Amino acid sequence: MKMERTSVFHATSPQTHAIAKLFYFDLAISALIFLLVTGLVVFIAIRFRRRADAEIPRQDLGDPKLETIWTVIPALILVGLLVATAYTMHRVNPPVGERAPDVVIVAHQWWWEFRYPQVRVTTANELHLPLGANTLLRLESADVIHDFWVPDLAAKSDAIPGHPSFVWLTPEREGIFLGSCAEYCGMCHGQMGIRVIVEPPEVFAQWLQRQQRTPAAPPNDAAAQRGQRLFLAHTCMNCHTLAGTAAHGVIGPDLTHLAERQTLGAGVLTNDAVRLAQWIAEPQRFKEGCHMPNPRLTDAEARDLAAYLEALQ
Repeated sequence: MKMERTSVFHATSPQTHAIAKLFYFDLAISALIFLLVTGLVVFIAIRFRRRADAEIPRQDLGDPKLETIWTVIPALILVGLLVATAYTMHRVNPPVGERAPDVVIVAHQWWWEFRYPQVRVTTANELHLPLGANTLLRLESADVIHDFWVPDLAAKSDAIPGHPSFVWLTPEREGIFLGSCAEYCGMCHGQMGIRVIVEPPEVFAQWLQRQQRTPAAPPNDAAAQRGQRLFLAHTCMNCHTLAGTAAHGVIGPDLTHLAERQTLGAGVLTNDAVRLAQWIAEPQRFKEGCHMPNPRLTDAEARDLAAYLEALQ
């Protein structure tokens, strides 16, 4: 699937199209004002420049008519900008009404939890959406203020503890769209990436079906079986959930279908067995300040644990 460029000028949803139109409108008004004011300043500086033989100009204490004009016109411009902004805000985020959210997004230090409540699916850091569907997102935070921002698809939206907010999102093109947290939230703020994977509705439905399945038992592989025993015996299960096992932790991401994800650590590493083993053994090496502790495993144990997790699809 194609990785799309990330830019506020690369609108790929009705929401970002509306924001882009407002930006260009504001830019045009600002440019006209700049050209008018600059032109008048240059004209006056040349036309009324002081000459050696000129007398002292007549001193004028003011012109009520002129002052009224240059007060009323900017006020009308500001009113016009206010109306355009309010109209755009309504188009981007119309009232939710009684609509239940399609996805609940919970921001954590420093990763993203995506819940699909209608089908009881939970994943992390990679948000899958069907192409063309008008999707309602509910934003929450588990700790501090974060900001969900995928420039191609949606406006910046705060995730505030105890105060959920809602975002409408309607992707118009397939692809992988990158985003990030746009509100400083601590040491790993810059490593809190988002991937939005927009796929055709039938592909999205297949992905949901796979996510609803409890992972099969690990293959008949000695390393994966050792990894399963390590996962259940060590502290992994205290922080993470893994469907079909006794692991029901909610501190870290749900690992039930980790093998299907493209990245690790909210985008800091590509997801494969080698990098997963490195991440497990030394998370602070790749994401200094993250809340995942060093499990103090040997290299062989880390590889076994990675073999187990990479077998779960």
